[in-house]
Amino acid sequence: MSNGNVSNFLIPNVSKLPSQKKVNTAKATPSEVQNSEFGNLLKGKIDQSISNNSISLSTHAAKRISERNLEMDSNEISKLNNALKKLEAKGGQESLVITDKAAYIVDVPNKKVVTAMDRESLLDNVFTKIDSTVMV
Repeated sequence: MSNGNVSNFLIPNVSKLPSQKKVNTAKATPSEVQNSEFGNLLKGKIDQSISNNSISLSTHAAKRISERNLEMDSNEISKLNNALKKLEAKGGQESLVITDKAAYIVDVPNKKVVTAMDRESLLDNVFTKIDSTVMV
């Protein structure tokens, strides 16, 4: 065997696959995530978990949570439920609930989160029409 034949024999012929696709590595915007299948599934699971625990989200609050990338896990929902119980016992109506992750305005009689914001935004906001505040 000649030197050229040996190299052809040892190195296979590799060619580009015809169906290669480029992968989009751009970050999705909050509205794209919200409208995606994953976003819809996540919102459904959050809504289900919240409804199982008696507190609900307004459409506005769900939108703000998504836009502001707030994490609504079972621990956060538990904190909201505990705060709701305290507020009900004290006669709260429209209340500010502050957790270590976020702040929420809650309509206590209807057991509904009206809006939400991240903790960093607290310093720049004025809260009106609330009658109580609880930190959990």
